Amino acid sequence: MLKHLDTTADNFDSSLQSLLSLSDEPDQTIVETVSNIIADVRTRGDEALLEYTNRFDRRTATIASLEITKLELDAALKRIPDELRDALEHAASRVREFHEKQKQSTWTYEDEQGNVLGQKITPLDRVGVYVPGGKAAYPSSVLMNVIPAHVAGVEEIIMVVPTPDELQNDLVLAAAATAGVTRVFSIGGAQAVAALAYGTELVPKVDKIVGPGNIYVATAKRLVFGIVGIDMIAGPSEVVIVSDSSANPDWVAMDMFAQAEHDEQASAILISPDSDFITQVENSIEKLLPEMERAEIIKASLTKNGAMIKVDDLKQAIEIVNIIAPEHLELAVTDPEELLDDIRHAGAIFMGHYSAESLGDYCAGPNHVLPTARTAKFSSPLGVYDFQKQSSLIKCNSSSVTALADTASVLARGEGLTAHARSAEYRRDS
Repeated sequence: MLKHLDTTADNFDSSLQSLLSLSDEPDQTIVETVSNIIADVRTRGDEALLEYTNRFDRRTATIASLEITKLELDAALKRIPDELRDALEHAASRVREFHEKQKQSTWTYEDEQGNVLGQKITPLDRVGVYVPGGKAAYPSSVLMNVIPAHVAGVEEIIMVVPTPDELQNDLVLAAAATAGVTRVFSIGGAQAVAALAYGTELVPKVDKIVGPGNIYVATAKRLVFGIVGIDMIAGPSEVVIVSDSSANPDWVAMDMFAQAEHDEQASAILISPDSDFITQVENSIEKLLPEMERAEIIKASLTKNGAMIKVDDLKQAIEIVNIIAPEHLELAVTDPEELLDDIRHAGAIFMGHYSAESLGDYCAGPNHVLPTARTAKFSSPLGVYDFQKQSSLIKCNSSSVTALADTASVLARGEGLTAHARSAEYRRDS
């Protein structure tokens, strides 16, 4: 079912690159469709937003009915079973506790000349959170996107969630009530992204849009970037598991399933120096797959994007990890700390046999919005810092400005910018 790669093979490098070469770039037909929707919502506002919502989500909504009230959110929180409510609140408290530690503070210092320099931290004013809806229920996505914004001090958090066929998911709405959103609208797709980016009479314009969605949502976020900020363009889910013979093959197989069941584009890769262990995991896959509700999706994902990679040793395993730069990395080895220093590129690192990736998806605390498609080489998990911005602080006085003005004057005249130079010199010579 899965591809087999071996670092001793002559074609290993090309085989690995082929495995990693899948692209999530939208085709031009999708780009054109989304561009037209964005332009229409920008021009016609709520009228276009309502038309697309009713057409794509098979609804007969009115403008007024697109907003889900706080009373409805609170009612959903009360309706869900106690067990779900307790789990939701437990997860929310852990996510909040972790993200509280990410808060940045304003700081200043005084240099030797007496200039005061520093950085002022301020939250964004208003953000939009996109949450998938309909048959899929992702309350965890609500928590992971809303809580960091809330911790950062964002005053208004606007959530959008599609409700095709008027299907409102109580668990998603309950998560919104738990996380502390400001307003919720039952809209989705490219039209929701356009409404958040440009604003309509009903939907306020935001400063940044975060949250996952399908290819139309991802394309819309790509197209409105610059008008608003965005978190990232999320690709298919990924896990790389580095294992030695101390791991439980059933656990490893199930962790691979946990990624593969997302969709056929997901990727699950096992890297191990132990050929016998790789065989054991394959046997576990064959044994456990028939038990899975989403067995066909898992099988398709593993066949298309899954792999078993045989390496010489764990050091070589980490070298390959840094090439792949996975969204999720599990270190299912005896001593994960020994490998940690050499890992440069990974969205989230799960250390040891009991640190299942699925715990990070829901309730461990760190954010599950992670860089995919090798972007962990230059990107980080979503965090409080994504909802705060920095302003530089510079305060000079009549005596401290002299040395700075001398340097600025020389450099400005070297660049041929006389006004810059004289602006500095005025302060120096006053």
